[in-house]
Amino acid sequence: MVKISLLFQAELNNVTDLRPADEDHSWNFKIQCTSCREIDANFITVTAGEENKISGSRGDANLVMKCKNCKREGSMTIVGKPESYTADDSGQMKPILTVECRGLEPTGFEPRDGWEARGADSSTMFQIDLSEGEWYDYDENAATDVSISDLKYEFARSK
Repeated sequence: MVKISLLFQAELNNVTDLRPADEDHSWNFKIQCTSCREIDANFITVTAGEENKISGSRGDANLVMKCKNCKREGSMTIVGKPESYTADDSGQMKPILTVECRGLEPTGFEPRDGWEARGADSSTMFQIDLSEGEWYDYDENAATDVSISDLKYEFARSK
């Protein structure tokens, strides 16, 4: 099995602690079969709270799927809890999620909805939708604009 980390980068303006709003956050990935290298045309949702049986095994995984091209089965399991992306991380790549993969690997990521962040100069909690690749609001408690922009990601093998 291979462990792959999702590295995330964004510019945080007057917010910190960007993270999924709940433990069963839906992570949306483009998935590639490691046997035939076919990339599924759709984004596939992986959720930590979902358990699926792996064929021919006693194990479970958060995602079990067959390649549409070669019909081989692959699996993906979320390892540990997601990391927060803080104001100190702003503008830098940081691993926020690790997945354990067998027979497939993520090649694309869409953050979509279901995120939260805290105002950097207040305790205001914001519910965030990153579907558009950026987010803008106003923190009334701190009387300042808040935003998340310049989203980037990449995948890297981890230990």
